[in-house]
Amino acid sequence: MPAFSKILIANRGEIACRIQRTAQALGYRTVAVFSEADADALHVRMADEAVLIGPASVQQSYLNQPAILDAARRSGADAIHPGYGFLSENAGFAKACQEAGLVFIGPSPEAIDLMGSKRRSKITMIKVGVPCIAGYQGAAQDDDTLQREAARIGYPLMIKASAGGGGRGMRLVQRAEDLLEQLRSARSEALHGFDNDELILEQALINPRHVEVQIFGDHHGQLIHLGERDCSIQQRHQKIIEEAPCPVMTSELRQAMGEAALKAGRAVNYVGAGTVEFLLVPDGRFYFLEMNTRLQVEHPVTELITGLDLVAWQLDIAAGLPLPLRQEQVVFSGHAMEVRLCAQDPAADFLPQTGRLIGWQPPTRDGVRVDHGLREGQFITPFYDPMLGKLIAHGATREEARRKLLRAVEDCLLLGVQSNQRLLAGLLTHPRFIDADFSTGFIGQHFAGHAALQPHEPTTEQLAIATALFYQASHARQAPGLGGWRNNAGAVLHYRIGAQERDWTLTLAAETDGKLTIRIAERVIELQLLDVDRYDATLLINGIRQRHAWRLDGTDLWLFTGPGGLCLQDRTQLPIAPETRPGDGMLKAPMDGVIVELLVSEGCAVRQGQRLMVLEAMKMEHPLKAGIDGIVRQLQVKPGDQVKNRQVLLQVETGH
Repeated sequence: MPAFSKILIANRGEIACRIQRTAQALGYRTVAVFSEADADALHVRMADEAVLIGPASVQQSYLNQPAILDAARRSGADAIHPGYGFLSENAGFAKACQEAGLVFIGPSPEAIDLMGSKRRSKITMIKVGVPCIAGYQGAAQDDDTLQREAARIGYPLMIKASAGGGGRGMRLVQRAEDLLEQLRSARSEALHGFDNDELILEQALINPRHVEVQIFGDHHGQLIHLGERDCSIQQRHQKIIEEAPCPVMTSELRQAMGEAALKAGRAVNYVGAGTVEFLLVPDGRFYFLEMNTRLQVEHPVTELITGLDLVAWQLDIAAGLPLPLRQEQVVFSGHAMEVRLCAQDPAADFLPQTGRLIGWQPPTRDGVRVDHGLREGQFITPFYDPMLGKLIAHGATREEARRKLLRAVEDCLLLGVQSNQRLLAGLLTHPRFIDADFSTGFIGQHFAGHAALQPHEPTTEQLAIATALFYQASHARQAPGLGGWRNNAGAVLHYRIGAQERDWTLTLAAETDGKLTIRIAERVIELQLLDVDRYDATLLINGIRQRHAWRLDGTDLWLFTGPGGLCLQDRTQLPIAPETRPGDGMLKAPMDGVIVELLVSEGCAVRQGQRLMVLEAMKMEHPLKAGIDGIVRQLQVKPGDQVKNRQVLLQVETGH
């Protein structure tokens, strides 16, 4: 097996940074690739060399195989690590690397090709005796065949994109009358995401756990597993919390599941890091779900309970070295838990969020690890996955790991873009999660109406703090040499502070000793700013000393409320906006993105709830629907158009 000395990492963000840390520590030189949108990203700054490979669009950059191979040639890289996502499970890319004389740090193209097809991999697993879910994995893909097979399987059932992953092209169908629409939607998303609209159907299992097994193989015929991970806490089939070991695992079940995973790996002569995923039902039976022929997002929890560096293993195996351990030498210690920090707004149906990251300070504490590729000041764009980073904790017990992780989530400062921090904290403190009593349907079953899924409204104290900081900032601008401490003693100032669609009226009176008296409704709050800079404020509020991180970004004041950030505006000088009438027919973009499908034309009659167009953002498709019955007017977009958050796309006028 040829040796290599310079590794090109064909990825971005946290995984590119994570691979670089291990590669550089082992003495390898690293080459980053980047799109125009990532020119100043952290993974670019960390690399020994970096090569621009195209515009922001993934098709023109991180999925642009010729550009990546050319970057390897120009930089003198002799190996490529694909990370996860993008080209990591593209058999054609793995083969192209080999043909270019590059070491592909991953399995063979043949293994990637077979296991990358849910349809063909399931057929293979059935042949070798790995338990599989009842369903349809045939080659015929016409609607008549799929309807007939769905009736045979029974409802509820799952539609899955054969080439899919990350929840794309996956739909739960409860009734036969919904099948055709869901087939159409799944095909469209699969085609846009994977250039392959092939589907499979499977019986929907009731309350399963999602449990996966990490395997590793080398070029000398050895194959072992490194235990399991429980990835059952999911939102729309995307993992949010992962932990190792699985909290309901027994030694007998671990042995059976591990043997099934190794059987799957041997069926394709697997080499490198891979993950065999199963669904585990309450009676202890488990079924093959898929195999990921790459490093997983959640690999850190396995690293923390085994003390191993899985990227180092990948590099050694790619260099031809044998596995360093035999199966009986793998030892597990303690418990590890990971959450995915995402630029999503759970209160807005988990829509991806974009914006400038004006505050970022990950927690640093014993037993806590943070994998990220973030840099304060960077822009979170709509072009890539919404995952910003991962918080991981390790403890002697599951409860210790959970407590450490909760504290890390609460203390992680992230300002400038909405995130899922409040949801993560809510999940980690839910009694059923604490008791390890959950399945893949946990969020849908237990979080309907939960505070973490509601708009983040400021408390009275937070409004008072924001008002004091707006007051301080305005006076600092007027008298920078005095640090903002201009005395308006006795004057009563009126403020209108807004958050999202709501305003609050407050009054502020400044005393000669620097104390502020703030009134909101019937409540009076005594506040004194003790020390303020552009990042942190120390204050005394109703006799209690507090410290708050904050950032001022134009007219937006971001206040860290732990967990999560709160964005408020001083709207005192702005005209009061007319109330938005529900059902006014105005369709606006809910986020930055690209119009991938237009389903109506100007003059069409539409019904409330009818799909009008499909917006793609952060690797997911989002259908946009009519709010009222009416006629489409003022259509302002076409397929392929990039749109901005809140941009007007069309107007539906009521018919007369």
